[in-house]
Amino acid sequence: MSTKEQIIQVADSLIRDKGYNAFSFFDISNAVGIKKASIHYHFPQKIDLGIAVIDYHIENFHKMKKDFEDKSPLQKLDKFLSIYRNIKNDNKICIVGSLSTDYNTLDIGIIEHLKIFSEQVLNWVIEWLKYGQEQGTFHFKGEPRTKAVLLISTMIASVQITRLTGDEDFTLIQKIIKEDLIKND
Repeated sequence: MSTKEQIIQVADSLIRDKGYNAFSFFDISNAVGIKKASIHYHFPQKIDLGIAVIDYHIENFHKMKKDFEDKSPLQKLDKFLSIYRNIKNDNKICIVGSLSTDYNTLDIGIIEHLKIFSEQVLNWVIEWLKYGQEQGTFHFKGEPRTKAVLLISTMIASVQITRLTGDEDFTLIQKIIKEDLIKND
C-alpha cells in the first residue's frame, strides 16, 4: 500500500471515529509514521484529504455495485444491510453520517463530493427497491425514493443509537426492515 493510500485510510478511520473537525495532520503523521510534510505533499490542505476520503468511498461503492449488478433485489438488500453491519462491527459510523454531523463547518468542496456520493447510494437503493417492487419481491407504500431515504437514514441512525442501546436492537432493526419489505399484506 502506498503512503498516499495509507494516509487516506487513516484519515477515513479518524473521520469515522472522531469526526472531520477532531483530527489533524499530526494525528495522521503519528499513525502512519511519517512527517506532516509528507502528508502535505500528497494533500496540500485538509480539504484535499477530505475529498480524497470521499472519493475512496465512491470508488469502493462502484466496485461493490458492479459486483452486485446481476444480483436479485433481495441479495442487494442483504448487501446494503451488511454494509452497515460491518460498520457497526468495526465500531465506526458511516462516512455520510460522520461528515453530515460536521456539515455546517465543512468546506463546500467536501460538501459537493459528499452530496455526489450520497446521491449515488440513494439512486442505487431506489433502483433495487423499484425493481423488487415491480417483481413482487418487495412490498411497501409510497415512492421508492421515499422508501430509500427511510432505509438509508434508518441504517445511519441505527449504527449510532445502538452504540447506546446495544447490538440486539441493531439486529432487530435490520430484521424488521427486511421483514417489512418482503411481507405481503
